[in-house]
Amino acid sequence: MEKSKRPFLKSKRSFRRRLPPIQSGDRIDYRNMSLISRFISEQGKILSKRVNRLTLKQQRLITIAIKHARILSLLPFLNNEKQFERTKSTARTPGLRARKK
Repeated sequence: MEKSKRPFLKSKRSFRRRLPPIQSGDRIDYRNMSLISRFISEQGKILSKRVNRLTLKQQRLITIAIKHARILSLLPFLNNEKQFERTKSTARTPGLRARKK
């Protein structure tokens, strides 16, 4: 019984290289809302560098631009639409706990 020379040979699968999320012509700026909004989650959080597939320098610039936009009220700090819907449905009624005199 002969052992194969390469027992852990990986299969040669073709993969499609993903396009970078920021093109060379895109300016990372707090006014570029179409670019900035791609890097924010539904809750309004800044997505990580690993999720965004950005370089460290690009991630820093995106983070600074998002923070500038939030301070200038171009972006919300939090996206609480679901939380507001929940609080409206579970609102307490004041008449349930009436104190006896």
